[in-house]
Amino acid sequence: MSIDKDTAAKVAKLARIRVEDDALPALAQEFNDILGFIEQLNEVDVDGIEPMTSVTPMRLKRREDVVTEGGMVDKVLSNAPDAREGFFAVPKVVE
Repeated sequence: MSIDKDTAAKVAKLARIRVEDDALPALAQEFNDILGFIEQLNEVDVDGIEPMTSVTPMRLKRREDVVTEGGMVDKVLSNAPDAREGFFAVPKVVE
């Protein structure tokens, strides 16, 4: 696939980027370079390779899903800047 000057102008318009007419050939060439690199990536054999989220294998730390006794309202609200009647109090934001 090759990008010409008119296609580069259309892409710039869709991206809402102002590109002067004399800069369109260079932009088209950059698009062609990018597409060439993507074609190179498509040639890489990735069969049997699992997707990764990180370079090193990692597992998230897990904790037991257990029910606690709860009822720690005083502890939970101890750091609240403003607490009233067992709830967090926040400033009014609607006028």
